[in-house]
Amino acid sequence: MALSVSGLSYAYGYKQALTDVGFDVATGQFAALLGPNGAGKSTLFALLTRLFATQAGTAVIAGHDVNAAPLNALAQLGVVFQQSTLDLDLTVQQNLRYFAALHGLSGQDVDARISAALGRLDMAERANEKVRGLNGGHRRRTEIARALLHEPKVLLLDEPTVGLDAPTRAALVEYVHGLCSEMGVTVLWTTHLTDEVWDDDQVILLHRGRVLADGRCGELRGMRPLAEYFAEMTERPA
Repeated sequence: MALSVSGLSYAYGYKQALTDVGFDVATGQFAALLGPNGAGKSTLFALLTRLFATQAGTAVIAGHDVNAAPLNALAQLGVVFQQSTLDLDLTVQQNLRYFAALHGLSGQDVDARISAALGRLDMAERANEKVRGLNGGHRRRTEIARALLHEPKVLLLDEPTVGLDAPTRAALVEYVHGLCSEMGVTVLWTTHLTDEVWDDDQVILLHRGRVLADGRCGELRGMRPLAEYFAEMTERPA
């Protein structure tokens, strides 16, 4: 498994945010961590990226335990945070070069990686444009290209379509699905929007800090729209 989470629990003082969360995501799979606001998605994301220290349970990324071998685990991880972390006054290419330097990448290899990453996201022609002048969709593509520079096995995206219009959201969802099928990247995509999930995707339904369901979207929803299934599951009494 590219990503394996077991018995993960976390509390903010007396408030329990996650309780015994566990799931596995196979290599090359697009997995949607689906849950309403306040479900615990951002807390789980923070634990996987080591922004928070794990209190209980384990998380393993590409065979490396996040607690026991954090450097090895994070080296296999690409991350796109909900809030943009691009430098607006640098060009697209300069943002990617800065990130590459932080990962110890340099020379002609970096040029090749940047060209390939921007090409995959249809951003090559914008390489020399300043990020400040880009629209929201192109900024997100830049962040995804940047997250792929060090060739991670797993890509985490935390509510990456926030603030984007419907056509831009749909295009971004399609691009990221393509990364799974074409590059074998494993994706964990956190969202509360059911239209971002495809029938062949794995759905991990998180509500009030617990996993309520884990399976293929088409099988979970049956003949109903995913939105109807999602509403039914999250409106049940705790």
